[in-house]
Amino acid sequence: MDSKTEHSHHAGHEHAAHHDADGGAGNGHTAVAPSPEQRFTDPVCGMQVAAKPGRTIEYNGTDYHFCSAGCMTKFQAHPQNYLAPVHAERTSAPAAPEGTIYTCPMHPEIQESKPGNCPLCGMALEPLMPSLDDEDNPELVDFRRRFWWTLPLSLAVFSLAMFGHLLLPNGLPYQNWVELALSSPVVLWAGWPFFVRWARSIANRSPNMWTLIGSGVAAAYGYSLVATVAPGLFPAAFASHGGRVGVYYEAAAVIVSLTLLGQIMELRARSQTSSAIKALLGLAPKTARRIRQDGIEEDIPLTHVHIGDALRVRPGEKVPVDGAVLEGESALDESMLTGEPIPVTKRPGDKLIGATINTSGSLIMRADKVGSQTMLSQIVQMVAGAQRSRAPMQRLADVVAGYFVAAVVSIALLTLIGWGLFGPEPSWVYGFVNAVAVLIIACPCALGLATPMSIMAATGRAATQGILFRNAAAIEDMRKIDTLIVDKTGTLTEGKPAFDSVVAAPGFTEHDVLQVAASIDQGSEHPLAHAIVAEAHKRGLTLDKPEAFESSSGIGVRGIVAGRRIAIGNTALMDTEKVDWHSLADQAEALRGQGASVMYLASDGRLAGLLAVSDPIKASTPEALETLRKDGLNIIMATGDGLTTAQSVGRKLGISEVYGEVKPQDKLLLVEKLQGQGKKVAMVGDGINDSPALARADVGIAMGTGTDVAINSAHITLVKGDLRAIARARVLSTETVRNMRQNLAFAFIYNALGIPLAAGVLYPFTGQLLSPMIAALAMSLSSVSVITNALRLRGTSK
Repeated sequence: MDSKTEHSHHAGHEHAAHHDADGGAGNGHTAVAPSPEQRFTDPVCGMQVAAKPGRTIEYNGTDYHFCSAGCMTKFQAHPQNYLAPVHAERTSAPAAPEGTIYTCPMHPEIQESKPGNCPLCGMALEPLMPSLDDEDNPELVDFRRRFWWTLPLSLAVFSLAMFGHLLLPNGLPYQNWVELALSSPVVLWAGWPFFVRWARSIANRSPNMWTLIGSGVAAAYGYSLVATVAPGLFPAAFASHGGRVGVYYEAAAVIVSLTLLGQIMELRARSQTSSAIKALLGLAPKTARRIRQDGIEEDIPLTHVHIGDALRVRPGEKVPVDGAVLEGESALDESMLTGEPIPVTKRPGDKLIGATINTSGSLIMRADKVGSQTMLSQIVQMVAGAQRSRAPMQRLADVVAGYFVAAVVSIALLTLIGWGLFGPEPSWVYGFVNAVAVLIIACPCALGLATPMSIMAATGRAATQGILFRNAAAIEDMRKIDTLIVDKTGTLTEGKPAFDSVVAAPGFTEHDVLQVAASIDQGSEHPLAHAIVAEAHKRGLTLDKPEAFESSSGIGVRGIVAGRRIAIGNTALMDTEKVDWHSLADQAEALRGQGASVMYLASDGRLAGLLAVSDPIKASTPEALETLRKDGLNIIMATGDGLTTAQSVGRKLGISEVYGEVKPQDKLLLVEKLQGQGKKVAMVGDGINDSPALARADVGIAMGTGTDVAINSAHITLVKGDLRAIARARVLSTETVRNMRQNLAFAFIYNALGIPLAAGVLYPFTGQLLSPMIAALAMSLSSVSVITNALRLRGTSK
């Protein structure tokens, strides 16, 4: 059963489980109710489609869904042709992981449950998600075997056809029969996969490259076979000087060999586009060292790690999964995922990313995310999805390809008739040879592969730089951006409050103020409190245990420390405690003007001092903004923080247009306002409140350090959360679009020049014709050259 047929049953059983409880048992399906979002496989063309009224047929108790009325009509006429097991070409495919889905690089909507060929273009399907265990493509193995076994026969028949007249003045006796014997294994065995695809393209009414190749080879071989078996059927004009009717076995055999060679080169080149994903998959360690509750350590497979497990990461080892440091301190090399070359120091409480390398100290970590939830797995899934998406630029190629084969066949027929009626003698022989050359040289695959190969290479390269594109459209659009809206907290700043300064009131010391404040804040979960406690630990202060701790939501905390009644919070809390805070008001306002948050401390009803905590600007932010400005971007800050703090940060970073205290809907309205002015807007953010604006922007950019909601709303994710990656993304966008244009131009020019040459337009001027064998070589190399050009993107500088 071929892949199309099996998938038809697969889809049918999945939909008809309520009709036949055992219908899907063989595939492990359970009965599920179809939903509007559910996708089904068109049994005629193999496309993934949604259930639509008027495009569904019930046959033998199973509902089948179709992409168009044409497919539905064909199914109605001969349903058994699309559901009954049919003979299909077999290859020695290695066992693939269970559940592997195969897709077409030119038509990502085609998804099958087993290896095979695309029903639309005939290309070999490849795994949707590459695996480290992938062996050679089974089709590559098969084509290689067919090529090498029959290459000697092709060379022999070619030599005989070209130089046979030199061996004997009157030609070899029975030369046509000898050539038939030599070429038949090449055409009928080595070329059999081509004829299978040729037949499918006609049956599915999906003309493609194999329609042309199959027709050309069949014409050359069929003509020669008739000329050998029944030469008397041909007029005298078809006979050569020796009276023998000219045959073209060498053309048929060499075309098959050259096409096989081209397919081998193409399959090998295409396999390189998944090298980035395989490199990412190879980053994950195979085992983890788990610390059991009894303290015993054991090495276990990575798949056996569960959330909450305590794991040890020794120096030189990879972090097994995402989690947090429980004990120890070390520098971790995260460059393989974030593109940041400098190791990052990790201490208790810090987050760890699976597959990063522990360079120095020993760590004990807690597993927080395992399996498909880890950052590495999500990166792989996002890259794979982006590689299979369609670029807007491909639309032109799709339109052309839709009419391409019909146009080529028409040109071939006109070539045959034109030469036959108006060409020099033997005119019909010339017409036949040139018509075959036209069929062979045309290459719709070069058009179809022009942008998908560029996208696959670019997304793989971007992933190694810590840039994740959600789809091909984001790659195209990124270079057009002229306005960048940035959030403040977590985007321009670290998103982690850090202690700034302490000011003591008369009668108190800074040491006293910080020690008491940290003691009371030990019981608070607020990030600002954590920053104060961390600073006290950093200075080696001894903290007292708070008593009668009370948190007043939004204004501060109160309690007893060392017998003193302590309160720390904003002015509202001070007023509640009847504490006069005005003596330090000017200093507090000055600190706020620098972007800090200020808390007052009172001891036994008396103002003791104030503490300032700030969210520091990322070290990379000034450089990133300067690079983006030089690139012509207008930068705007929009944040939910107070306007005074926002303006302070804006002044430090040279951002003149600042919006403070904005709500999520305000950010969305700002994006829409700028778009209404004709701007191409990118929005950068990391929080849930940024999600509406991220989704609405022409390009939404999420910081990988932010929330899942923001990441899921964005078109691009920066794994490290480093704004410098935006500039790299723009460079890669420009390079990719240039590469796609080069590929499309090459494909168009190749076909625009190649087809007329094959038709013989230069013959009146040069007396030369293009051999079908040369046409086959050119056709094979055209697709390979497009893929090779796309692979150059893997070397785009960082």
